[in-house]
Amino acid sequence: MHFLSFFKTLIGKTIIVELKNDLALKGVLHSVDQYLNIKLNEMTVVEPEKYPHLVAVKNCFIRGSVVRYIQLPAKDVDTQLLQDSTRRAAQSGEAKR
Repeated sequence: MHFLSFFKTLIGKTIIVELKNDLALKGVLHSVDQYLNIKLNEMTVVEPEKYPHLVAVKNCFIRGSVVRYIQLPAKDVDTQLLQDSTRRAAQSGEAKR
């Protein structure tokens, strides 16, 4: 499974995106593309006292190249699906050899 299809299963879920400049944003995943650009709705800043100028922002687009981490809610991650897709990818890689 590619990262894109995995993240598409999380659309509508609340995630936290930490950027390379240490800004962390929490919001509902609205969309993601092949470059892992992310659009968040209902966005809040994790540390509003540090970034007061962003408190009024409710929707944002995040370029994939500036993302450091994405924190996912454990209950929304289908680990069985990830394990199966990893196993299939490994088997198809062995078949190509």
